[in-house]
Amino acid sequence: MERKSLGLFVLLLIALATQEVVVQTEGRMCQSQSHMFKGPCVHDHNCALVCRNEAFSGGRCRGFRRRCFCTRLC
Repeated sequence: MERKSLGLFVLLLIALATQEVVVQTEGRMCQSQSHMFKGPCVHDHNCALVCRNEAFSGGRCRGFRRRCFCTRLC
């Protein structure tokens, strides 16, 4: 019984860890994962600075794995 629970937990983690690369949100704001940001994303400000160098208008940290996602108007 514990193996089934562990297996379900692992599948749930995998499902949560996979994220869409480009997401359209309300207000016509598009998001894309940063290609230049390295390491875990801790502060939105650092993420936004890197995203501006990638020709985006800003960025923020998102998700369980704390990745940097850049934002811009669609």
